[in-house]
Amino acid sequence: MSEHRRRPSGRAVPSDQDGIPHGGRAQARRAARAGGGRARRAAGTRHAEAGRPGRRAAARGAEGAGRSGRRAAARGAEGAGRSGRRGFIDYPRAGKRGVRRWLPSWKQVLGTFLLFSGGLVGLFGYAYATTTIPSANPSTQQQSNTYYWSDGSVMATQGSTNRQNVDLAQVPKLVQWDFLAAENATFYTDPGIDTQGMLRAVYHMATGGEVQSGSTITQQFVKNTYLNQNQSVTRKLREIMISLKIGGQMSKQQILQGYLNSCYYGRDAYGIEAAARVYYHEHASQLTVSQGAFIAATVNEPSVLMHADTDPQAKAQAKARWTYVLQRMAKIHKITDAQEQQYLAAGFPTPKPYSPSAGMSGQTGYLVDTAKKYVEAHSSVTEQQLGRGGYQIYTTFDKKKVHALSASVAAMEKKHLNPGHRPADKDVQVGAASIDPSTGAVVALYGGAGWDKGHWTNNADAKGVPVGSTFKPIDLAAALDHGAVLSPGQPPSPITPASKFDGDDGITIKNQQGREVPDSGDPTGLLHQHNDVPTKWGYITLRKAMEQSVNTPYVQLGEYVGYDNVENEALKAGLLRKSLQYDTPGFYIGTSTPSAIRMADAYATFDDGGVQHEPYSVTKVIADGQALPGFDKPKGTTAMPASTADTVTDVLQNVVKNGTGTNAQALGRPAAGKTGTTDDYKSAWFIGYTPQLVTSVAMFKEDPKNAGLQSMQGVGGYSKVFGADMPTEVWTGYMTAALRGQPVRQFPPAPQLGRSTDEYGAPSPTPSPTASTPTAGPTAPATSAMPSATTKACHGPKKVCADPSPSDTSGTTTGGTGGAGDGGLLGGTTGGGGATDSTSPTPTASFTGPGRHP
Repeated sequence: MSEHRRRPSGRAVPSDQDGIPHGGRAQARRAARAGGGRARRAAGTRHAEAGRPGRRAAARGAEGAGRSGRRAAARGAEGAGRSGRRGFIDYPRAGKRGVRRWLPSWKQVLGTFLLFSGGLVGLFGYAYATTTIPSANPSTQQQSNTYYWSDGSVMATQGSTNRQNVDLAQVPKLVQWDFLAAENATFYTDPGIDTQGMLRAVYHMATGGEVQSGSTITQQFVKNTYLNQNQSVTRKLREIMISLKIGGQMSKQQILQGYLNSCYYGRDAYGIEAAARVYYHEHASQLTVSQGAFIAATVNEPSVLMHADTDPQAKAQAKARWTYVLQRMAKIHKITDAQEQQYLAAGFPTPKPYSPSAGMSGQTGYLVDTAKKYVEAHSSVTEQQLGRGGYQIYTTFDKKKVHALSASVAAMEKKHLNPGHRPADKDVQVGAASIDPSTGAVVALYGGAGWDKGHWTNNADAKGVPVGSTFKPIDLAAALDHGAVLSPGQPPSPITPASKFDGDDGITIKNQQGREVPDSGDPTGLLHQHNDVPTKWGYITLRKAMEQSVNTPYVQLGEYVGYDNVENEALKAGLLRKSLQYDTPGFYIGTSTPSAIRMADAYATFDDGGVQHEPYSVTKVIADGQALPGFDKPKGTTAMPASTADTVTDVLQNVVKNGTGTNAQALGRPAAGKTGTTDDYKSAWFIGYTPQLVTSVAMFKEDPKNAGLQSMQGVGGYSKVFGADMPTEVWTGYMTAALRGQPVRQFPPAPQLGRSTDEYGAPSPTPSPTASTPTAGPTAPATSAMPSATTKACHGPKKVCADPSPSDTSGTTTGGTGGAGDGGLLGGTTGGGGATDSTSPTPTASFTGPGRHP
């Protein structure tokens, strides 16, 4: 038997390349021939048997059989060919008829599914491998700086985006779960996407149920931070890819923190810290579970829910969403059912009224400017870093006191100034500062008309306005501490307020060597100090000269005490060296130009018993949830003995009781203070204090387009503007409001100082309460334990003694030579010049020798 016959009938027959089985065509031909042969042999037999008719029938049979065989062979060949062509993909299915021919087999279904799934997996793998996490959108990184009043309420927000990022640890745990319950309860277990959640969200929205987010917290964070808000398939696919990939680079805590800080909550609030502030006037760390539930609800529809405090429809919608969040919290077992009912029973936490930030209008711009400079001076934070935002800056500014000071200035201006009808009233400016003497905290300031009015210079923190006779208390303090060289070559003699000096107008000033101070501009070649009026005071006590603001005794006293001693006394009291005038006789009566803040701080040193506190305006700075170092309350340092400070305070109380400051008696409580007016009435000051508060007020006139102080003669209808008038009125109005409700406190009693010494030529003194033993005068100065003063020639090698000096409220003017006015003393620096007398500390190293300070 051949191999062909032994092949099992069920085995497939090998085929040729065209799909027809091997030998298929030959077999068909053989079958056709065989069929024809058999038909002819059968016909021949029948013909032989039946004769001619049989032969014809046989012929027809053979022909039919031939045709049938050929058709069968053709069908076999066609079937064999068709079967071969469907060998790889048998569809439509061979050998099946009707509908079954078009139904795929289970193998075909499975194969198709596996092929499709494999393609998707490959495509996903390629997409995942090629996906990179892009850089965060710059807009999502923008933050604002928030400035707070001393009571913790928001003073101002500065920046294009109201956002302050906080650390996740600053958000209470249950408030975090408010968001997770509302948006993505499986956050800590899902890979960053939630297919079921997306399908569920679609179903709920389609059936009219609660609006739910189909995206996970991770997806929303990615959309907020790295992508945009476009609703497209491409953006959604990128969102999914980045969400899956970001889980390998960031922890769940980092993602949740980024989400809370990047969401928009309505009311122009980006981030949970800003949201907590605009909705509840709280920090994120202070939010309750109930408040957190509402804020979490705003994420879905911020533009609607932000009006929940005023719009009944919005409130109803917000309440429904808030209820849903609390129910979800109970459902996922983050709060108990009892707690849920407790929160619901307490009622919906209606948001506070919406009040957008006032910006930099009014005094806010000056407050922010002062705080910014303080931050830059006391930390490593640069101006550029502050400009990028993200800082929470807590200030010392008292909201009520700032408003009271601004109101007092406005009241004075309304009463006295009318630029439209009195040209002299144009360009008049005010600067003021108020300080807590026990700490140095700047509680209020007035910087000018306001940034919104185009006045950019902060008058409270700018140097350039000479302080006039408000400097005299520093002369007196230096004399109390160091004594005065009243006789050449002798040690310093003790000085007290009872010491007498020549108060007459036009006296010749002498130095410590007993020589008259030269002045090349005077016809006599000598410096003759003048008062405003030629009153013949004779020899008067330093107390009396302070009360009536007589210049000549204090110019002479300063020369005898020595420039270095007076300068160092000023530095220790809190003034900055760069604001102090060059060594001239005018220095002793106020040619220096400290800021209103620094002058208030110097008087605060007297008020606090000789303890100087650096003025400060910032108590805390937070960045990225962390408090920055360098903002602890400054520690006080002893600048002078308490006896010195209390003696000066006692003398300044007399100024208010009996002298040029009597207008301040309107305050109705114990007060000490000093008026100051400079040459040609170009500035007028009043600095006064109670045991609780120190305030300085400066008034001057300057055209913003032409730098340089102008005379205030005629301003307010006054022929001469003194510190006792409009500045004192501002001070009294403010202090009355600022101290309202506070107890009336007394100053400490004046100490017993012992013996005092008079200037040579004074009449023999009579015993006084402050002098235990009379003295015969400077020809026999008493021995003192005070340090020896530096002996030098007339103001050093240059012998510059001729500059005119300013006058004060007593009506004194500086005479002498060298020209009238104080332009030569100011060196071109004016009140509105914008030079800043920063509140950053300056070393108070002693200055010795005959040379000038830098």
